[in-house]
Amino acid sequence: MREEPWEPPAVLVAVDLVILTLRASALHVLLVQRGVEPHQGELALPGGFLQHSGEGLLTAARRELREEADLDAARLHLEQLGAYGTPDRDSRGRVISVAYLAIAPGLPEPVAGTDAVGACWMPVDGVLAGRTRLAFDHAAIVADGVERARSKLESSALATAFCAERFSISELQLVYEAVWGVRLDPRNFYRKVQGVRGFIAAAGSDRRTTGGRPARLFRAGPTTVLNPPLTRPDPPQASEESR
Repeated sequence: MREEPWEPPAVLVAVDLVILTLRASALHVLLVQRGVEPHQGELALPGGFLQHSGEGLLTAARRELREEADLDAARLHLEQLGAYGTPDRDSRGRVISVAYLAIAPGLPEPVAGTDAVGACWMPVDGVLAGRTRLAFDHAAIVADGVERARSKLESSALATAFCAERFSISELQLVYEAVWGVRLDPRNFYRKVQGVRGFIAAAGSDRRTTGGRPARLFRAGPTTVLNPPLTRPDPPQASEESR
């Protein structure tokens, strides 16, 4: 029997961005309100399709950062998170999305771009708990991005990407507490951080604090892999009364 010639499936390729920052000591993700179908009016991650066959994935991610969030990729921590290709994830056809994780401190109020009618920072807790509903499979992508950040805080210097160029130990601890979702003992945290060679380095003059001793300032050190790692504590268990 004569076989039909094989034809590659028609596939669209997109990039989606999980942009994380700290706001009011809580971990937030950047979301946009879609201005077009499908899922018009719903919240989603910023992103879009590759513009042409010659555009690379990283180039597209950097372009979407600029167009969707007015952010310069050179000033962010940016890494590829994963690929998402469930056949029915997009009603427009077979769409494979490559997600990127972007992290930076003190990011500004977002400005909606391209096909979005609005943009906002939302606490990740609401997304992870399902209280903030997202279009497509973007809630799962956010969950993967947060878990990537949480795990990398244990073994890498990623926490410094959430901090300003100069930071105190207390500010670094706030990063770990916000991303991990736990409270940490200050003395134990200080001891562990100082025990990792090259994680942080002294950054000159101290910062004056109100009604207390000046806070010593540090900057990111040369080490990118933490040895020993900072182990994530188990999350607190809910009491019987709160369940």
